[in-house]
Amino acid sequence: MSTHKIPYSDTGYFSKLICDYLNQEENLSGFYGQFPTLENFKAQIEQKKFSDENRKVLVSALRNQYAGFEQTAETQEALDLLALPNTYTVTTGHQLNLFTGPLYFLYKIISTITLSRKLKETYPDSNFLPVYWMATEDHDFDEINYFRLHGKKIQWNREDITDNDKGAVGALDNEGLAAVYERLQAELGTTRIAQELAQLFETAYLKTDNLADATRFLAHRLFGEYGLVIVDGNDRDLKAVFAPYMKQELLEQKAFDLVSAQAEKLEENGYSVQVNAREINLFYLAEGLRERIIKQDGSYFVKDTELQFSEAELLEKLQTTPEAFSPNVIMRPLYQEVILPNLAYIGGGGEIAYWLELKSFFDAVEVPFPMLMLRNSALLITEKQKEKLEKLDISLNELFLSQNDLVNRKIRKISNIDIDFSPQKQHLVKQFEALYELAEQTDISFLGAVKAQEVKQLKGLDNLEKRLLKAQKRKLSDHVQRFTLIQNELFPAQNLQERVFNFSEFYAEYGADLLPKLFDALDPLDYRFTVIIL
Repeated sequence: MSTHKIPYSDTGYFSKLICDYLNQEENLSGFYGQFPTLENFKAQIEQKKFSDENRKVLVSALRNQYAGFEQTAETQEALDLLALPNTYTVTTGHQLNLFTGPLYFLYKIISTITLSRKLKETYPDSNFLPVYWMATEDHDFDEINYFRLHGKKIQWNREDITDNDKGAVGALDNEGLAAVYERLQAELGTTRIAQELAQLFETAYLKTDNLADATRFLAHRLFGEYGLVIVDGNDRDLKAVFAPYMKQELLEQKAFDLVSAQAEKLEENGYSVQVNAREINLFYLAEGLRERIIKQDGSYFVKDTELQFSEAELLEKLQTTPEAFSPNVIMRPLYQEVILPNLAYIGGGGEIAYWLELKSFFDAVEVPFPMLMLRNSALLITEKQKEKLEKLDISLNELFLSQNDLVNRKIRKISNIDIDFSPQKQHLVKQFEALYELAEQTDISFLGAVKAQEVKQLKGLDNLEKRLLKAQKRKLSDHVQRFTLIQNELFPAQNLQERVFNFSEFYAEYGADLLPKLFDALDPLDYRFTVIIL
């Protein structure tokens, strides 16, 4: 196995905001606290204060969540360590995608585990635990009910899911997944590793009660031996700890003004805003229901329902039934940082983008802002694919070009005629420089006419160059086909492989060796894209 690193800015797949953040551009300095380097974690550790009382609640809640699951010795040790005052966490989060969903699910968790190990090596007097936060309270079933394998969409269809059923997906029972299991078996085949994968799916999804339990089992089976701690935020005891912050949100709505102001500043700096804050950033959660809480004329309403509360009634509900309140994308990061002794959050580009809107809100409610770390991104290339690339003389960096640019570059290189008219264009420009001087010495009114003629002739050369290139592409159509085929293999639908493929695509070939290979190749503190030759 070998690796090749590419700056994220050179891939074309990451936003200006993320690239500028990684470059620590000055105009973003007010949107985060410590930039994530090993040295900066010292200050982050000193800044993070976590009460003994909250720690006891956290450990108790997690032991309850793991009850009934066969735990690894590493997980049991992690929960024991979590009870100690010198133990901190690094966290990633992900939706409950069917069978992990896209490949980057693995990269997120591997980044988190590897970072916790590096921190322990650097700061041996403290303990650091990797945490996977399950997004059990999300309610968009259509985002998570499928995965892709061998170019096919394997989808979970439920007869009882309708537009009106917007409850927490973690509570969904596993009805309909037997059909997915049968299709997965047929697609994987009958090899030993294929049967191992099918059994993993069967045990996770057909022998548990709901999607949250299935996802916990699956993540634990894949990463339990690495000491991964899995947290379900849909927990009464944990929400009771967070209740004072939810009360403040209901009464004062600080997040709306502060986050909106940060988003406006980002836009002023030329960046796109990832999310927008609501006046109240909480949902009301019940069986089959997760809807926004809205305040109007002094009363509180649950959107699209007949539920209505006075202020006193809603606060009483919060005190007695905190599990009925669910943070949205703005409040969930705060919830996580309140109930965990957390130092860093590891997420994708979209996640980091919305976290960058939250710093002033965290400051206002006096909760330490975590370090924000872009998860590892990777492209996996097999030895056979590498050989194809070498025969076609396509470099790893060239793979990230748009398909049109890639084909044009390679056709220009292999063509037996010169399709680059740059010398002719440069010569034309020099000729017109002389004409400009002549016009200025005779009649300055001719400058416009000279400019128009220059533009016309340069455009004519451009058109001739494009026609010649198009003709050569037809003549060398076999080469064009080979270029596009290999790029489409590695960038399905012109997207990053990690956003489309499921881990089973590679696990079926490499088996249990896949995860150790990824651990060896990925470094969460190396902020470059990783190409991995398997």
